[in-house]
Amino acid sequence: MLSSDLDSAELSRLAARIIEWGRALGFAEIGISDTGLSDEEARLVAWLAAGRHGEMDYMARHGARRARPAELVPGTLRVISARLDYLPQHATEPDRILGNSRKAYVSRYALGRDYHRVLRSKLQALVDRIAVHAREFRYRVFTDSAPVLEVALAAKAGLGWRGKHTLLLTRDAGSFFFLGEIYTDLPLPPTTATSAHCGTCEACIDACPTGAIVAPYELDARRCISYLTIELKTDIPEPLRPLIGNRVYGCDDCQLACPWNKYAHVSGEADFAVRNGLDGADLTALFAWSENDFLSRMEGSAIRRIGYERWLRNLAVGLGNADYADDIVAALASRHDDPSAMVREHVAWALREQERKRSRFSGSADSSTRSEASPRAPAREQSRP
Repeated sequence: MLSSDLDSAELSRLAARIIEWGRALGFAEIGISDTGLSDEEARLVAWLAAGRHGEMDYMARHGARRARPAELVPGTLRVISARLDYLPQHATEPDRILGNSRKAYVSRYALGRDYHRVLRSKLQALVDRIAVHAREFRYRVFTDSAPVLEVALAAKAGLGWRGKHTLLLTRDAGSFFFLGEIYTDLPLPPTTATSAHCGTCEACIDACPTGAIVAPYELDARRCISYLTIELKTDIPEPLRPLIGNRVYGCDDCQLACPWNKYAHVSGEADFAVRNGLDGADLTALFAWSENDFLSRMEGSAIRRIGYERWLRNLAVGLGNADYADDIVAALASRHDDPSAMVREHVAWALREQERKRSRFSGSADSSTRSEASPRAPAREQSRP
């Protein structure tokens, strides 16, 4: 049947089927929204005017078009939003990695296969199912690959609400999921939006290591660790380097702190299973990879897109932030003359940080030795309650 021949009852039945088909394809949830985003457009324009997008020029290049789906894809009447959970099975607990300065923390979404490919394939499969029942309809599939306000659209479609960390939240599954969209000219009935449930909680704001969540629902990307380690193509600002810790690709702290993520679902997608031991790899081991190692091992991974140079930059920062160790200094020293000026600069900074820690450690040890040798030490010991 041609899409133009569908009446309201048939469109309602099709919408219900789309939700069923989506779940059968592995999506956790499907919702449908109209294209009205005027409030979000004002918010976006103000965010761009404040320069909070940093070096992400593509955000400004498309400007308000992000909030106007019908301008991006002419004829768009509805947006089908899909949620796909991504927490990998059997991954090492984040706290165990974040609490060990020798380990490299990689954002949970990037531990397995590149989500763009997985999500796009599922969305296309859903479109193919729709096409059987509504021929000659127009559509376009998006997976974080075009100017789309996916959180705003998903919230309108009832998949959740925008949390204070600016990510989408749902009471049933927290926020550890991907979003994808199908823009279409099918006048499907929208699903019902849900209410927000953050209340007075500001755990995500308090947890952000760099203070990037400058106010509820306001993110300054220039301070966000995900931006600094993934989007930023130049030197990481030196004042922010110590705050990054061992997070070498992305950051999950705001999500890990969110109470709603106690309900987060582990994904059943085999493609999201941990690859290359990235859920607990040692910083020095990753830093020893050659460029060929990086390219081959990161084949099919979202991490590959930052390139080898930025990968080494991020690892150098992590090594600089690690507790002092001779093998860490040796690993850094092995790249002090790296061909990349950016890598050399971050390695030099990391070596200074390691030297500072070594000096502090030595000073503490010397002080402890003098204290133990002092005749007054026993008296201090006896004075303790």
